[in-house]
Formats: sequence, C-alpha cells, structure tokens
Amino acid sequence: MEKIEARDVNFHYGSFHALKGISMEIPRNKVVAFIGPSGCGKSTFLRLFNRMNDLIPGARLDGEILIDGKNIYAPGVQVDELRKEVGMVFQRPNPFPKSIFDNVAYGLRVNGIRDKAFITHRVEEALKGAALWNEVKDKLNDSAFALSGGQQQRLCIARAMAVSPSVLLMDEPASALDPISTAKVEELICELRKEVTIVIVTHNMQQASRVSDKTAFFYMGEMVEYDDTKVIFTNPRKEATQNYITGRFG
Repeated sequence: MEKIEARDVNFHYGSFHALKGISMEIPRNKVVAFIGPSGCGKSTFLRLFNRMNDLIPGARLDGEILIDGKNIYAPGVQVDELRKEVGMVFQRPNPFPKSIFDNVAYGLRVNGIRDKAFITHRVEEALKGAALWNEVKDKLNDSAFALSGGQQQRLCIARAMAVSPSVLLMDEPASALDPISTAKVEELICELRKEVTIVIVTHNMQQASRVSDKTAFFYMGEMVEYDDTKVIFTNPRKEATQNYITGRFG
C-alpha cells in the first residue's frame, strides 16, 4: 500500500459546503496529524479515506481520493474490502459486548477466517502490538467492558490492527483518556508507523507535535497549510496557522 492522495476534494452535506478544494499527499508509513478548531472539516476529511461519510444522507463528494493509485470512490469499489485496508479508531473506545479475545478476533472471523490457530496467533500479535498483551493475557475470556478506558482504546487499536490494514485512521483517539493512557496511545502510534500509515485528528497540539511527521491545519473547511510538523509548529508560512498555534484564535 503506497501513499494516500486527495485531488481537489470538495464535500457537501446537503447544501453545506464542508470541504473546499483540498489536495494533499500522505506518504506511506508516516504519521500525519490534522489540526484545527472544532467544525473545521478535519474529521469529515478523515472519514472520506474509508468512506464513513457514505452513510450520511445528502453527502456528496467531488474530486478524487486515491490509495495506492486507485480512486476509492470509483464505481465498483468494494467498501468492505477498502475497510480491511483502512482501519478506524474512534474518539471514545467502542469495544463490542464480547470477550477481549472475541473483540480482537472479530474482523478476522467476519473476513471468513476459520483457522483457530491462526486467529489465536493474530489476536496475540495484535494485543502485543497494541501494548496490551501483558495486561490481559490471563483474562482473554473476560468482558472487554471490564477494562479501563485507556485499555479499551488500546483494545480497539488491536482490533483494527488484527486484520493487518495498511492505513489506520484515528479520530481524536486520546481525547477521552487520562494523561497516562494518552501517553501509552502516543507511544503506540510511534510504534505502529513501522507497519502502517497513520492519519490522526487531534485537538491537542502538543500531541500533534509529539507524534506526527507532517501536520495539516484546517480552518472553515479549507486546508490552510500542510508541511513537516516541525515547520508548522516553529515556522508556519501562513498567518492563520501562526495565530492558531499560538492560541490567538480557535
């Protein structure tokens, strides 16, 4: 799986023009952060990469989004197949009402995998990858709801990673977590970039500066600036970016 590319993307909810003329490239195995005030379009844009917005009545996309050179909105694209490649972790942990093991195995089983030994191996690998194995290995049959919020979020990351996606989308994955859990999720992001391309929406600018290679600043449905994270946070080209970073608005 190579880069993600957006070409002149405009997106409407009914008559509301939510995203305006966005073009960008997200390189492979990098972490890209989207920052900007609430309602600026960053989560909407993120959700275009695995067609989560398809479910919204009156939603309309113009332009192209390419993953590995293929337009994911072309006719005939299998959305289920796309979502195997492009995993998603939401703002609040959303484990299924199942055991810890069955949460992580869920995607494998949905994809038709029946080999118990393979499933057991992948569940262990995914939990290790999510830095959760040592905490849960003796209670895999317990309900996922018995875990703390931070553990539940890492479980959701393990669930997304179990099917070996090449892209992982994270919509404010630590905003509901305490500082220690947040630090663990951030460490995890830095580890996972070896395997996957990660796109993260965050309100936390310190988080963006810590975990991402590149940062895009969104405002009022437009992408104001996109550059290496160091440049965005120390020497942005646009005044609006500077004002947001320094807390003058937003």
